[in-house]
Amino acid sequence: MKRFAYAHAAGPSWEACVAACAGKLGRPGRGLGFAYFTDALVPHAEGIIRSLREATGVADWVGTVGVGVLATGVEYLDQPALAAMVADFDAGHYRVFSGRTRPSAPGERTADGALASNFAVVHADPQAPDVAGLIADMSSKVESGYLVGGLSSSRSQTVQVANDVVSGGLSGVVLASDIDLTTRLTQGCAALPGRHRITQCEQNVIVTLDGRPALDVFCEAAGEVLARDLRRAAAFMLVGLPVAGSGRADLRSEGDYLVRNLVGIDPKNRLIAVGDIIEQGQELLFCKRDGASARQDLERMLEELRGASPAPARGALYYSCLGRGEHMFGERGVELGIVREALGDLPLVGFFCNGEISHDRLYGYTGVLTLFH
Repeated sequence: MKRFAYAHAAGPSWEACVAACAGKLGRPGRGLGFAYFTDALVPHAEGIIRSLREATGVADWVGTVGVGVLATGVEYLDQPALAAMVADFDAGHYRVFSGRTRPSAPGERTADGALASNFAVVHADPQAPDVAGLIADMSSKVESGYLVGGLSSSRSQTVQVANDVVSGGLSGVVLASDIDLTTRLTQGCAALPGRHRITQCEQNVIVTLDGRPALDVFCEAAGEVLARDLRRAAAFMLVGLPVAGSGRADLRSEGDYLVRNLVGIDPKNRLIAVGDIIEQGQELLFCKRDGASARQDLERMLEELRGASPAPARGALYYSCLGRGEHMFGERGVELGIVREALGDLPLVGFFCNGEISHDRLYGYTGVLTLFH
């Protein structure tokens, strides 16, 4: 199968970025376009999509803005840049949606008999009320329950592309069940040994774990050196909330957990507070965030994807947290270099997100990679 057409470029203006990408994309004349642009180009979003449409003959486009955009082996930040890919899907096998246009209804079939709304690529406004609830609701509307995508990121305005340039809520594209794909998530940290039960809490404050003062359990998990400096420990340690494994084996790996920041420590009362509402009886694990752990888990995910892929990939989407990239791996381009080393020069586009979407949940410090076969 032919690989997807893709292109990426940085330049002094939006016109220069579009011209460079259009020259590489050629004129496919059909299919679904994905476009991601840095926040320097937000004021020109409509011009970018209009020009891509005219140059390529591709009518349907989805995408969004990011503080940085991603392409095969490359991370663009702090400059005008654009990454675009055209997936040669038949028009009846996907549907672009936004607040202005509805996705295919559950149970609806394509002309070939495939489920019309099986999987979705979504982009979301980080300022939307209850964005996590919007994600869960959208997940319930696709047959597999699986979404991938991310929250727009920008130092100015955030916008999304769903044929038109839109803002607010969710937008994206639903894909039919005969579009073959594989997806996985990588965490930006490593889970420390042991799981703990929340035995007393109030909203996001944990009073006891396993019947013991929460801070005592945290200090044991952090280790003697970090426990001496609680401010430093809070910078390196995160809380993981386990997610029960479910769904198709080619879409999700086991051992999944939601990473949340440690937002407060009370040494006097031996309490800790996390960046989410928690419940008594819920399980919890502690995680350590560092570049070595992130690299190890990224390599694990890539190996798992290669093993799960039923056929060679034709193109890929990658959504990575703003806290990853050079902040986590020490140098710009390292993260996408690891992906390229594993997958080769596979057409890939994406962006640095304000939160990553996988299955039916909103994550942080993660990378979500989807391969199309």
